[in-house]
Amino acid sequence: MPTTPMTPLARLRDTFTPAGPPTPLFGHSPRRFVRRLPYAVAIVFVAILLPVTVMFLGEGYHLNPDLALVLGLFQVLPLLFAVRRPLVAWGVAFTAHTVCAAAILGFPPGPHPQPWPWTPMAIIGMLLLLLAVGLRERNRTLIAVWTLTGAVSVVFQMIAPGRSNGTWVALLVIGGVLLVIGGLLRERAVTQRALAEQETISEAERSRRTLLEERARIARELHDVVAHHMSVITVQADSAPYRVEGLPDAAREEFASIAATARESLTEMRRLLGVLRNEDTAGAPGTADRTPQPGVERIPQLIEATVRAGVPVELSMPGLPALPQAVDLSAYRITQEALANVVRHAPGAATRVSVSPEPDGTGLVVLVVNAAPERDTPPLETGGTGHGLVGMRERVRLVGGTLDTGPLPEGGFRVAARLPLSTEEESSTA
Repeated sequence: MPTTPMTPLARLRDTFTPAGPPTPLFGHSPRRFVRRLPYAVAIVFVAILLPVTVMFLGEGYHLNPDLALVLGLFQVLPLLFAVRRPLVAWGVAFTAHTVCAAAILGFPPGPHPQPWPWTPMAIIGMLLLLLAVGLRERNRTLIAVWTLTGAVSVVFQMIAPGRSNGTWVALLVIGGVLLVIGGLLRERAVTQRALAEQETISEAERSRRTLLEERARIARELHDVVAHHMSVITVQADSAPYRVEGLPDAAREEFASIAATARESLTEMRRLLGVLRNEDTAGAPGTADRTPQPGVERIPQLIEATVRAGVPVELSMPGLPALPQAVDLSAYRITQEALANVVRHAPGAATRVSVSPEPDGTGLVVLVVNAAPERDTPPLETGGTGHGLVGMRERVRLVGGTLDTGPLPEGGFRVAARLPLSTEEESSTA
């Protein structure tokens, strides 16, 4: 949809409209000292400039004391609210400076002419305001402010060329430099905030992608578990008419229907597995994930490999009951990931692994605790992708268990998972 072009008056109004909310200068800084600095500078300069300006206008420029006080207040006090609204503060102060220059013009110069049209205090105050404007406003606003300041200076120069001593040129030059510096600092701050926001978004996307990848990987592993059950159902349904004598025809048809449905389910599961494959696991159909999924019976082999990697591990795994395949796989993977984290982040740390059933037989407890790493051994990795803890949480959530992880007070790390051996529905129907 085409936009209506702005009229010159509307463009001028937009140019001199403050950009953004009235947030303090340096308000985004994480350091408190930097956030307080603009207020401190404003208060110090107001305390210095206000009495000097009033005295100088009365004694040096022979203005009425009351008029000098009013002009001094309007010239200096805007510095206080320039911290939040620098463009408005500049507008008020610049108007007061212009009125003051016009008022001085009505008095003849003394034997020792003073700087004009801008007093020395006015130049200091305007330079501070120009820097504040540069730190906050848009580039076209900065150009307009500098142009207006120069235009008013030139007009006064043309009105009384013999009275001006050229100090307005210094104001334009130094003010232009401060506007450029302020604009560059503002652009740098905007860029840094944008990068910080993008990093936050990227971190959130990374966490989300990590979670999805772990869920897909767990789903691919559980495919074998579910496929095994479906295969058993198919075989039992197919062989039932041969194993059980005297089945009626209706029962034979029912078993045949069950076997056909199980085969269709296996086919759909293979298609689902193809959807869950990513670029790293994709390959020719039927060529991946053929290895049987491990269980707790392979944890001793995992311990031996960890010991060979230089981590002393103590294993406690008393006699375990028959475990559901999902729990069996989850217990192994949680132990595997916890030991991998020890090898990466705490090489050489003494580690204790315990896999045992609860006393009441309702759950399996997996506990991996490592001591503080040895000081002389640097960690293999100082950061991580976050896949490990995310994967543990997802596996525990899958079977309806609980996970407790965190550092220990004396150093080291603890991973404790409880995996229930039956669902609530199974317990209620038993």
